[in-house]
Amino acid sequence: MMIATYLVYLALSLGITYWVGQTLHRNGRVFLVENFQGQEALADSINHLLLVGFYLVNIGFVSLALRYGTKPTDLVGAFEFLSTKVGLVVVILGFMHFTNMRLLVRYRTSRLFKVLAATSDDDHLDGIGAEA
Repeated sequence: MMIATYLVYLALSLGITYWVGQTLHRNGRVFLVENFQGQEALADSINHLLLVGFYLVNIGFVSLALRYGTKPTDLVGAFEFLSTKVGLVVVILGFMHFTNMRLLVRYRTSRLFKVLAATSDDDHLDGIGAEA
């Protein structure tokens, strides 16, 4: 019974992690392009790095959490075990998402972003002036 419960836990947790990661990657691009003032290459690079980090942290957490908790001895216990474990994974996914969003918004209002944006605008203008 325990092996089957572990397999269901892994399948559900990794499936949810993959689905959430792909959804955030696909739909987050627009937000990142806006956040980085139209710098698509930078936004795409950050988006990919966020996805890789997201997968690494979540797969690590799912793997580590496999060991912990009261082991079920019957079918009801197996459902409770699964709901607790999968629920914890979903809460962690949500927490990571909102933390990333908060950090990106904070970055957008930081002094560092204003300096980098000004430097990027100057480089862009230098390229335009060279064509004239």
